[in-house]
Amino acid sequence: MAVLCRPAVWVPENTISMEETLALARRLHAGHAKLPLVLRMIRNTGVAKRHLVQPLAVTLTHPGFEARNRFYVSEAHARVPDVVKQALSSAEVTARDIDTIVFVSCTGFTMPPLTSWMINQLGFRSDTRQIPIAQLGCAAGGAAINRAHDFCRAYPGSNVLIVACEFCSLCYQPDDLDVGSLLSDGLFGDAIAAAVMRGSGGEGMELVGNASHLVPGTEDWIAYEVKATGFHFRLDKRVPGTMNVLAPALHTLAGTHGWDATSLDFYIIHAGGPRILDDLCRYLKVPPDAFRHSRATLTEYGNIASAVVFEALRRQFDEGLPPGARGLLAGFGPGITAESCLGTWVHSDRVRSGRRTGNVDALPVKLPVPPEPDRHSETPSPRKPKNRGSA
Repeated sequence: MAVLCRPAVWVPENTISMEETLALARRLHAGHAKLPLVLRMIRNTGVAKRHLVQPLAVTLTHPGFEARNRFYVSEAHARVPDVVKQALSSAEVTARDIDTIVFVSCTGFTMPPLTSWMINQLGFRSDTRQIPIAQLGCAAGGAAINRAHDFCRAYPGSNVLIVACEFCSLCYQPDDLDVGSLLSDGLFGDAIAAAVMRGSGGEGMELVGNASHLVPGTEDWIAYEVKATGFHFRLDKRVPGTMNVLAPALHTLAGTHGWDATSLDFYIIHAGGPRILDDLCRYLKVPPDAFRHSRATLTEYGNIASAVVFEALRRQFDEGLPPGARGLLAGFGPGITAESCLGTWVHSDRVRSGRRTGNVDALPVKLPVPPEPDRHSETPSPRKPKNRGSA
């Protein structure tokens, strides 16, 4: 069984508070006919603070899509390595133990993907498989976990690194004045997250099943319009009401494995906004405190897109769980899409596996672990996976 290990999460040092956001909206949109509605909606998000990859004054300018994307790439290069290092260390593996990298982001674009840069610069093997996901928005966190799980099931004993890099503030468009855009200006924040899914051993959430569900006819409810000025986020007011459709999909997933979605031990839910969390609580018939880690993430960081589920999961690690605790993780995003999975909590006293080399606590930033002499002869082919057993 594949185990999702403790995530590492980084947020920038630049911050903006709820009161600063409201004051900014009043100043920039003083004559907006729906300003009172926008202010009320922003306040109702409960987002006390958000982190921005650039200082606020710079964030409010628009130097053009080219300059923004260039900054996205340079900042990802500067920040991703340390987050990856922490995730590898927490999972007690090295870069050379990783068989696949799943990289998700909807706030910048590169080709080749940033997985290629990571393999070249961070000590991963040249035969590491790449799965970049760029168009699932907030649902991509759950999708990345599910695709990592699928890979581990297809190639038993494999290890997968997941990286989510979201600089939502780089999508700020000063000329977008519809209510959905103005609400988004007060909701989204920036973050990078990473986590390892181990094909054997490890501590964390051992996945037992996953599922995807798309709500028909909603593909334009969360969307980008791609213009000369970059990505223009579009958010339909009907989005929060989709939980009455997605909750049954979560019940179905749980029921497939003989579980009851209303009585699990932990819930890691994408914090798209307070109404989404409130409605899902009601439809799943669980108390509001069941989503406490998602709510805390929303309050302290805002909606950090695909990174939300990793930050909420990190908080669950801090709180701790007994072995065997059952839980649900779900990400929601464009489509409208739900990517969900079930898992039981396992501790690290189980047999550890992988090709662990040296002391993971002393990993250097570049992670330059020397290859083992016979490493390439041991690499499993896509047609004949090899179970690596225990170390």
